[in-house]
This record gives sequence, structure tokens and C-alpha cells, in this order.
Amino acid sequence: MNKNIIEDYKKKAKELVSQMTLTEKISQMQHYAIEIERLNIPSYNWWNEALHGVARAGVATMFPQAIALASTFDNEMIYRVGEIISKEGRAKYNEARKRGDRGLYKGLTFWAPNINIFRDPRWGRGHETFGEDVYLTKTMGESIIKGIQGEDECFLKAAACAKHFAVHSGPEEGRHGFCAKVSLDDLNNIYFKAFKHVVEVAEVEGIMGAYNSINGELCCGSKKLLNDILRKEWGFDGYVVSDCGAISDFHNFHKVTHSADESAALAVKAGCDLNCGHMFQNLLAAFNKGLITEEEIDVSVTRLILTRLKLGTLEGQKTPFDDLGFKDIATDENRNFAIEVAKKSLVLLKNEDNMLPIKREKIKSIAVIGPNANSRNALIGNYTGTPKNYITILEGIFEEAGKEGIDVHYSEGCHMYRDFVEPCVMGEVDDRISEAIMLCENCDMVILCLGLDFIMEGEEGDSNNPYGGADKKDLHLPKSQERLIQKLAKVNPNLVLVNISGSAIDLSIEEDKIKAIVQVFYPGAEGGKAVAEMLFGKYSPSGRLPVTFYKDSDKLPSFEDYSMEGRTYLYVDCDNVLYPFGYGLSYADFEYKQAKVLNKKRENNKTIIDIQVKVCNKSSIVSDEVVQVYLKNEKRHELCAYKRVKFMAKEEKCIDLNIEVLDLESIVLYIGGGQPDFMTRKLTGKNHLELHL
Repeated sequence: MNKNIIEDYKKKAKELVSQMTLTEKISQMQHYAIEIERLNIPSYNWWNEALHGVARAGVATMFPQAIALASTFDNEMIYRVGEIISKEGRAKYNEARKRGDRGLYKGLTFWAPNINIFRDPRWGRGHETFGEDVYLTKTMGESIIKGIQGEDECFLKAAACAKHFAVHSGPEEGRHGFCAKVSLDDLNNIYFKAFKHVVEVAEVEGIMGAYNSINGELCCGSKKLLNDILRKEWGFDGYVVSDCGAISDFHNFHKVTHSADESAALAVKAGCDLNCGHMFQNLLAAFNKGLITEEEIDVSVTRLILTRLKLGTLEGQKTPFDDLGFKDIATDENRNFAIEVAKKSLVLLKNEDNMLPIKREKIKSIAVIGPNANSRNALIGNYTGTPKNYITILEGIFEEAGKEGIDVHYSEGCHMYRDFVEPCVMGEVDDRISEAIMLCENCDMVILCLGLDFIMEGEEGDSNNPYGGADKKDLHLPKSQERLIQKLAKVNPNLVLVNISGSAIDLSIEEDKIKAIVQVFYPGAEGGKAVAEMLFGKYSPSGRLPVTFYKDSDKLPSFEDYSMEGRTYLYVDCDNVLYPFGYGLSYADFEYKQAKVLNKKRENNKTIIDIQVKVCNKSSIVSDEVVQVYLKNEKRHELCAYKRVKFMAKEEKCIDLNIEVLDLESIVLYIGGGQPDFMTRKLTGKNHLELHL
């Protein structure tokens, strides 16, 4: 937005706040802000969600879940996802407003993205994030925020909100009173970095505080975090909102205050402007007790009115987005684009004997088996809207197989986690396995659709995982699914596993029984079409893992331990890696031929390096390749640049990438299709190019 216009809005916001009574000011600081008719301020509900599409407000385009967006390694595409989200959000806002609906989930302040670091694979909410790497998280976060907020000079198309600030990644149980103990090094280099980036570079409009505290500092009630670091050091100029119910945690769980009045005053004085919840209704009592001044309240209300002015939500404001409406919601174009996003998100982990793509000259019948084969829950992830249409994996396979003249047979095989499929009174243990075995015995190949769904892993209160709460107790598939694999592997050697989950699964038990493995990260409402087309070779898989797949959760540090040691690709014991971060196979074959430095310059205490790498698609298959650059210093290698590039058959390209480093002492760049670790080399049989700087 134009800086001069923002300054005009700031003056207008101060003027409006100066005309409010204290009660009116406080009424604007809760997520449902009431109307102030005499000032032409309509009621407004701040709480809206758009993690991977406009959520909880009816029909909208449902993109793949955030973790799936991360597996695309495609910033330009993620920017377009953000654009579509805000376009549909504006359209739904306009239509609701015409009909007098200013209620929950109808506003333009989207409390997304979640840019917490997915530090531990047991965390149920990890699929809301962009994975375990700081660089990938901050660049993906930047792209979707800029897409959501738009590039208009005078108005935000919608307002993004980066959450949860900060150091928030489970466990879900106990999060309301949990204190994360973190070293200064991990705090600055891991947990803060993505937030700092989206504030300084993406100019995100909102920040949501976390439930927990950090080294004794309340995330929603710390002057150090919300004022000294966020506003003064990083220059944040938007609004801060509490996580929902977090203010009451001050006295109920953290026990740092004694009453709701004290908690509300503490939060506002620290820099929390908006309460998701109703604790701020206690601010009047807090004022009367001398716990807070009206001037301190004015600061927060002014920030909130400023955001509303930027969005054009006050009476008399006209925006370039006012004509958006019914015709712009869940269009065929948007839904087809969501399928294209899903295609780029799929990760091929194993392909022994080139089992995939399916070869119609050899395969005449396919058994599709598993609780996720025909599941809609396995498509959409959490924080979801209502899809206009679904295409499950089974439905997608039926459509593609029909084109090839291949017979498809289906069995649920087992319940996702229970010992039986039929209801408890009538159910018997493994009551679908004999049917599944029958299919295996009579079909040329088997596609097993297993894994989890958003009911099994998610947020406290939203998930009902019967054996681990919202989090996972371990990284294994449920026992019912493990038994199914064991039985089927004895019958048919041509097994393909399509694992649907929002997090890393320990597949080490299953791997030697399966010829091909595809990782699907909740691919969106019509993602079954993308999966089927990949299986049948309509395009080449090109997604990359945004998280490490571990061999053994028992070797991970305690879930409650917020030290990074022993987790993520930066600090993990290499012996505990099954599939590494950044890894993914292709139907094509790429060769990295040459890398060179084009330019180096010093800017703002950083060295900017432009490099060029020559890459060749040696195969006759059209495919994308994700070029990755890792910077290695004395301690470890770390992702510092990436670019998704499309290659035609036999095509060779020179690809330019841009890298920022703090200094040039003892630095090596590794360039390839994954990270330069032992497991990636073992799994791909390829080495990396090296550039010594």
C-alpha cells in the first residue's frame, strides 16, 4: 500500500477513536466488534480463517493443506493461491454484507498462515504449517501473505495474519499453560526467523500470539515480545490478536494474574490489541481499578480502526473489489487450478522396478484397498470450507482406469484405527481383510490407500484421535492398517502404497513389502484426480518432502523438549532418517552439469550472491524439477534457495538463483535435486554440484 495513504488512514483512525466513549472503544477490541452508528462504523467480526481456502463460511475452493503447499516448493504458485483465497473471500464478504450478515467467518481478516516450525512430527497441527525448514517457511509465508493482501495502492484485498507468535508446536494437551524453554540461538535462528521475515518483507497486517509462554514470557502478554521485539525491533505496524481463549489462560493456567480484569489489562499493556474471545469486556472494570489507562486502550483501538480503514470496511469507503460476488466463488478455473497445485504437491518416495507409472500393457486389473481410498476427510485437512465437489482417490482411479480399459475393484480393507469396520455390536476383528485378500489374489496390482486424516491429527478440541488425542503418540500407522499390509504383502507382490497424512509416518516396517510409495499431504477436495493421473503417468511427480521422515520416534527427544537437537534435517541423527527433507523422485531423469557465480555484492550487512546452474532433462518425459541450493558452514548444511522449473523432454536449461549470506568465510554451496546428505545420495544415486565461495 502507498505510505502516504497509510498515514492518512492513521490520522483518520486517531480522529475516530478520539470521538469514542471508553465503552465504545472497548467494544471494538473483541473479535465481534459492535456497530458505532454515529461514527459510521459498522459491526465487524474479526475472526475468519483461510489456511488453504476460505474456511467455515460455506462453499469455496479448497486447496491442498498447507503442508502440501510447502511440498510444491513453488513460490509463484503459492502467491496465486493467496490471490484466489482473497478474491473468493472478498466475494463472500460482499455477498454476506448485502444480506446484512456481518457474523462469524464473514470478515476480511484471515487468521492465516500458520508459520510455526514443524519441529516434531508428533504434533497434530503440523500439517497447518509449511514444514520444518525456516527458509522454506518464510518464503512460502511471504508468498501467500502477499497474494492474500494484494498490491492495490489504497486498500488491502484481505488481511493476512501470521500465527502463532511464537515457539508453538505442541503438544496440544497442556498448551494453555505450557512454558517452552528455548535457547537464545534456537529462538533467533529457528523460531523467530519466519515471523521476522513476513513482518519486514511481506508486511503482514496481523500477528496472532500463542497460548504458551516462552522462557517465562507470556506470548499474548509480554511487552518484550509484542512491543520491544515485534514492533520496535522488527517494525511491525499492524494489529496483534490473541489466540482464542489465550487471555483467560493467564489466570486459569499460567497463574501469573489473579483475575480476568488483571489478565485483560496485562495483555493490552503488553501490546495485544484484539481478543479472540470475551476477556477484554473486563477492561472497563480494569480501568475503574486503575489497572489500565484510557490512553493505553486508545493505542490498541487506533491500530484496529487503521486495519479496518485499510480494508475499506467503514461506511462510505469504496474499494476496487466491491464488484466481486457470487460469480467469483469456487469457479471451475479456481478448482482446476487447485488440482494443478495438488499435482505439484505429490511426493514419490519409492519406485522399485519402475512400478509406476501404471503400464496398461501389463496391468489389466487393479485392487484399490484401504480406509483412505474413498475418504473425503483424507482430502481436505483441517480449517476447511465446504467444497463444491469432491474427487476421492478411488473415484480418480476409476475415471483414469476406465480410459485405459483396466478393471478396478475396491475394498475398505480395514477401519482407519479400529479393529473392525462394522459397528461395535456387529463388528469382528479384521472383518474386511478376507475381502481385501480376495481382491489381491485376483488383480494384477494393488493400490493401498492408507494413513491418517484431519480427525486423526489436528488441533486440540477439533480432533478425536482415539489413541493420541490431537497429537500422535508415535509415527506408526494404526495397528489395523499394519495388519492389513502384512496380510496383503503375502498374496500380491505388486503393492503401491499411497500414504495420506499431514505429517511424517514411520514406514520402515512397510517399506520392504511395498514396491512404490507415494506421499500425499491432504491434496484438497478434488485431489483424488491429481493422485490418479500421477499413478497413470499423465504427468511426472515432482513434489519434495517439507519434513524429515524418521525411522524411529523412540529416538526423538521428548515432545515437550523445545531444543532442536535431534530433530529436523538440521540436527537429526542421520541414522534415524528414512526419507530426508527435500527428497522426492521423478519419472524423469535430471543431470546437474555445471554451476557458477554470476555476481556478488554487499547490501545491508549481507552478501547477495547470484548463481547459475545448468540442468538437463535426460529423459523423454516432460517434468518439473525442484532445484535446491544448500549452504554449508562449519556445523551443517541449510536450504538457502530453491526454484521449481519445468523441462520438456531432453531439454537443458540454465537456471538463475539468488542467495543471501551473512559472511563468506568457509562457505560451500551444494546444488541438486535434494539436500546433500547421505540418505539423499543413497536413495537417488546422484551427487551434488559444489561451489566454494
